[in-house]
Amino acid sequence: MARGKEQSLSAIEYFEQVLVPENEQPHEVPENWSWVRFGYLAADIADGPFGSNLKKEHYTDNKEVRIIQLSNIGEYGWRDDNSKYTSFEHAETISRSLVNPGEIVIAKMMPAGRAIIVPNDEKAYVLSSDAIKFVPKEFTNTKYMLYAVNSSTFRNQVTSETQGITRARTSIGKMKTYAFPLPPLAEQQRIVDRIESLFAKLDQAKELAQKALDSFETRKAAILHKAFTGVLTAKWREKHGVGINTWERKQFADICDIVRGGSPRPAGDPQYYGGDIPFLKVADITRNNSPFVTSAEYSIKETGLKKTRMVEANTLLLTNSGATLGVPAICTFPTTFNDGIAAFLNLDARSLKFMYYFWTSKTSELRGINKGAAQPNLNTDIIGSFMIDLPTLEEQQEIARLLDDLLDKEQKVEELIDVTDKIELLKKTILARALRGGLGTNDACDESALELLKEILPCH
Repeated sequence: MARGKEQSLSAIEYFEQVLVPENEQPHEVPENWSWVRFGYLAADIADGPFGSNLKKEHYTDNKEVRIIQLSNIGEYGWRDDNSKYTSFEHAETISRSLVNPGEIVIAKMMPAGRAIIVPNDEKAYVLSSDAIKFVPKEFTNTKYMLYAVNSSTFRNQVTSETQGITRARTSIGKMKTYAFPLPPLAEQQRIVDRIESLFAKLDQAKELAQKALDSFETRKAAILHKAFTGVLTAKWREKHGVGINTWERKQFADICDIVRGGSPRPAGDPQYYGGDIPFLKVADITRNNSPFVTSAEYSIKETGLKKTRMVEANTLLLTNSGATLGVPAICTFPTTFNDGIAAFLNLDARSLKFMYYFWTSKTSELRGINKGAAQPNLNTDIIGSFMIDLPTLEEQQEIARLLDDLLDKEQKVEELIDVTDKIELLKKTILARALRGGLGTNDACDESALELLKEILPCH
């Protein structure tokens, strides 16, 4: 709003613009808080430059002005990824988009609404076209503003109004109108202190859980290595009078048929989807915590079989595309599957668990083949070219039995993956409670936030 227009407004008229009507308030807050339009809390708010004003031709190899990109805006802070710079000279031509350390930057997309405080690690910073800088007014606490922007209270408003189908984004105009819960200044600091204390404890718990997970993965890799080099069953072979020379080295394509599935297009087309035939997607395998997949989230009609294939129950599967490729599973029911999954046909049912563990041991290697690819993908030739040392069927079953026993004892450690996910969920819950005055820090004796808002009256 222009200054001249501000000065023509009375205090009542101005507060009507600043305050959010009760019927538009996302939730209740303590009585001494106020719901305010986000834009009125900014001493400065600005977009990044238009794309044509900051292109590759404006980049420099010299570390002059760091360009803040979407990849630098993490969910919980600055990410020092993908460094790009422009010159001081060019930055002057887009000076409206210059950002100082300690100021807030908010992403317009992917996903919209996440925010960071700019670190003090570079000579200067400038926004990219998909970011907004937000400089809070003096009567607000910058860290409180950051946590509040990253909370579900604010984020839900952003996502409900983002535009675009494939790359939904918000705008600076919309962001200015969002409802924002403003506590008294002293309460803002208490909220920040409580959040940071709780987050520090959660981060410590997450670090301990991650160390345990890393240790588990190391032990698991060692156990699998012993299994597929004959060490694990050395005593078993001695007991049964079997030598390691009974193991045969073969290419995987020589011991079974390897096929990929297919996906009826377009996804969700009623002529293909919604029938009685199970249809597995990659996520059905990757989110599974067991060697066995026992259900499919989606289904197709018989017409969809023209676009994919059916396999029998007890078929070994392997994800072969995307960031989670290389995950094996044994499907316990007849199913169809999409093109992100490969199936191993004509394997002896008694070998399935052994084969499952073999591919489990190869997950990292499989992903390494496609390192750096935009969309990692393994064709059946690559999968079939893997070599495997095959013991007798009896020894395969013994190896599977031993691995079941050994890895089952370790499996409880792997459950810490769920703990780390829950920690991130707890952080979101803490932020949501903070924005409702639910952290037990509010003091009813604090001067009302309305008094703070008098600081932004045009006549002040």
